[in-house]
Amino acid sequence: MPSLSPSDTYKNLPLAADAAAVDIGFARWREAAAEITEPPLAAFMRDLAADETGKRLLAALFGNSPFLTHCCLREPALLMRLWHEGHEATFAELIAGLNRPVAGDQDRDALMADLRRAKRRVALLIAIADIADLWPVAQVTAALTSLAEAALGAAARHLLGAASRLGDIELADPTDPARGSGFIVLGVGKLGAGELNYSSDIDLILLYDAERTRYRGRRGVQAFYTQLAHELVRMMEERTAEGYVFRTDLRLRPDPGSTPPALSLQAANIYYEAAGQNWERAALIRCRPVAGDLEAGAAFMAGLQPFLWRKHLDFAAIQDIHSIKRQIHAQRGAGVNAVADHNIKLGRGGIREIEFFAQTQLLIWGGRQRALRVSGTCEALDALAREGHITTEAATALCEAYRFLRRVEHRLQMVDDAQTHTIPADREGVRRLAVFLGYAAVEDFSMALTQRLELVESHYAALFEESPSLAAPGNLVFTGSDDDPDTLATLARLGFADPHAVARIIRSWHHGRYRATRSQRARELLTELVPSLLREFGASSNPDTALIRFDHYMSRLPAGVQIFSLLFQNPGLLGLIAEIMGAAPKLAEALALRPGLIEGVLAGGFFDALPSCSELRTDLAQLLDGARHYEDMLDLARRWVGEHKFQLGVQLLRHRLDGEAAGGGFADIAESALAEILPRVSSEFSRAHGTVEDGAFVVLALGKLGSREMTFASDLDLILVYDVPAGREASRGERPLPVATYYARLSQRFINALTVLTSEGQLYEVDMRLRPSGVAGPIASSLVAFQAYHRDSAWTWEHMALTRARAVAGPDALRRRITAEIRGVLTGPRDPATLAAEVAQMRRRIAEAHGNPPPFEVKHRRGGLVDIEFTAQYLQLRDAAAKPEVLHWNTQQALKALAGAGALAPAQAEILAAALALWRNVQGLLKLTVEEPFDENAASSALKAVLARGAGAVDFSRLKADMDDASTMALGVYRSLVEAPARNVEIAEGSDP
Repeated sequence: MPSLSPSDTYKNLPLAADAAAVDIGFARWREAAAEITEPPLAAFMRDLAADETGKRLLAALFGNSPFLTHCCLREPALLMRLWHEGHEATFAELIAGLNRPVAGDQDRDALMADLRRAKRRVALLIAIADIADLWPVAQVTAALTSLAEAALGAAARHLLGAASRLGDIELADPTDPARGSGFIVLGVGKLGAGELNYSSDIDLILLYDAERTRYRGRRGVQAFYTQLAHELVRMMEERTAEGYVFRTDLRLRPDPGSTPPALSLQAANIYYEAAGQNWERAALIRCRPVAGDLEAGAAFMAGLQPFLWRKHLDFAAIQDIHSIKRQIHAQRGAGVNAVADHNIKLGRGGIREIEFFAQTQLLIWGGRQRALRVSGTCEALDALAREGHITTEAATALCEAYRFLRRVEHRLQMVDDAQTHTIPADREGVRRLAVFLGYAAVEDFSMALTQRLELVESHYAALFEESPSLAAPGNLVFTGSDDDPDTLATLARLGFADPHAVARIIRSWHHGRYRATRSQRARELLTELVPSLLREFGASSNPDTALIRFDHYMSRLPAGVQIFSLLFQNPGLLGLIAEIMGAAPKLAEALALRPGLIEGVLAGGFFDALPSCSELRTDLAQLLDGARHYEDMLDLARRWVGEHKFQLGVQLLRHRLDGEAAGGGFADIAESALAEILPRVSSEFSRAHGTVEDGAFVVLALGKLGSREMTFASDLDLILVYDVPAGREASRGERPLPVATYYARLSQRFINALTVLTSEGQLYEVDMRLRPSGVAGPIASSLVAFQAYHRDSAWTWEHMALTRARAVAGPDALRRRITAEIRGVLTGPRDPATLAAEVAQMRRRIAEAHGNPPPFEVKHRRGGLVDIEFTAQYLQLRDAAAKPEVLHWNTQQALKALAGAGALAPAQAEILAAALALWRNVQGLLKLTVEEPFDENAASSALKAVLARGAGAVDFSRLKADMDDASTMALGVYRSLVEAPARNVEIAEGSDP
């Protein structure tokens, strides 16, 4: 029958793992033979199934691999050629067929079909050579690589030729479209190293040389090559009736998240010079031209040598190289837990560890020793041993383990042509794999595999045992373009809900898209920082949101080395940032706007109490006096306010002060800003419009600023009042204005100074609705109009608002006058019953407008802030005529004053004061920690703990109970003091209560 001696050739075939599959396979083989119309081939198929060696060969294929069974049934002619001509000759002929010049008029679909048939034939040929031990692992991987190169070359020649026929490009050599075309196909990773696995995808970088390209089309060179890249990928990986050629991955190109699939040489060079990373150097030492314009590709790689092989590496660069793979949890003596379900590529002791063992050492030493500038894994290990960087024994052992693991990998992939690297999880699956590999028993295979994995792990751990540990809680690998499965598992254990998104964000940092990560040193520091960063962020109240906010913060950093160094040297600072990003969105926004704020935490006194208001004013005045111009003054004020608000916010978040103290501090900051900005705005305004002789202008603060109960996010409720002597009608200046117009425009200029967005953000939002006549009234009121309105026209609710009014900026004399006027209004006689009815009616309207607020809407929930404030304001207005000492703009102080004057029972005052303190603590923290209304069902346990601690409760459940108790008791006081007398009035007047 055959001219060769197949019985000798195929003497090392494995047994069949699945007897039933063998029977089915032979039945299908006989059916296929019966349908063959070529007598010689049909006879061969019958003879092969009857021959003893032929039966063992077919059984080894049918009984171990559905994919190889399919290939045999589709390609019996290939088996006949192998039987008669041998593997080397047949393989050479198949590759030569792919390398033939492509016919100028060849149909693309026809070429795609040819490529897929060639892939199927070569895959079957290589599988048989592999499982029969005819070819060593190195020959198998080299053959798979040759197939990929030939297929890519054929596709590239076809696409370039087709583009020439369409008139898009002019070819340098029409007989060889790729030569001189400027289109470069670089093979990276296993393709570049000549080590493709059986079911490998191929990593490509597609480039074009704009100077070589003779483009004649109308779309533009970039658009042309983008389309060409898409077509090349489609020709390789699109699945048709004939299958596919290779899965193709372009994610190892420079910055794949923001670049087209094909880049110009100029763009690639700029990227590698400015933002190239050590892990990319590790990938690119296994990179070479595999198709397209090979000459241009070789020239590009030659120019890339200074980036790949750095002659001088500082300690930080070496640490970064080590950290590329040291992030994988390599612990000496840890051992492999189990064979089943072990990933032999990425798991402990796997293929990746051997590859990185070699690559990291090449990166460190290859810049000074040319003999180490090699790409193959075993070739690199041998070279490292020759140069004395590892022992000969280590190189030999690792190479043997590498070849063993690659054989296991190939068998796994041959079963179903799947890109898998994981041992089956069940014992039956492990048994089938062991049989396919030629083992008589599962235990023998398991022992052989475990020994190699532990050997590799031991050598790998020893390589880095003197390098400082990254103290990672598991795999944290963010190099390359793929998500490492163990890294995703680690991120999930750390608390991240979307590990893929986290991995994508961290990989993006290393691409140098942000200014903070453009320098090599910054990226090296960041690599070392990432494990600690993820640990801290994972423990925050909202890990995923925290990381997204930190990414936004990173995007605003002007540089990275300084801040990364600070974080690396001060672990507590990193914990604070994680807490801010996870639990305090307002502080996170402040950090994103002013990244340098974090440095202030390290300054002495950051956690000390805020200076007094007068001291703050002095500090701000000195700062603003140094402003170069008006706009600079606005920016300096924003920066100063932002720094001090951030300081107070952090203290509140860290429970260094309560809501009451924080409210006073935020008010002091705002008051200082108003007091120092007003005269500077007035001075700037006077340059155009002069001044009003003897005129004065003051700022009244109401609401939370007036009562010194501000939160981090509070706006400013303001009333602007001016006073001029009788007879003054206009300002004196270059462009005089009537008095009313003058102060209206000055007011608008002042409000703009507070609210306008500059490069430093907005200072405050301002609410002017409490001014006389509200939105219908003038923006600035004269003192006379203010007096008349509040004595004759104001509503009761406006007088309630006045109980919290303070003059915070402007001349002292006018401030005293308006304070006295307000006191006069508030101490005027009132009918208690009517007052109670009006207050109760206002409260009902507010309650109707807000429906049934959730429990943590502490302002409007019944028994919340509004009920307490209304109670205090009602009592002050009721009793101020007889007891003016009850007046105080701060609610907590007003309650004390009311109790001291006998206007409020001590027990009731205590109930309201305790509830008020609780609401202030909860509201202050909520304004820092949530952006939307608080949803306790969606809130993390960490955030609930923050709220509980800040409110003085032992846990979140206790906090909720405390809140229910406080609201019930406070509401009871409100009803007895306000609603009860109001109801009596309504009943007396005959209305529904």
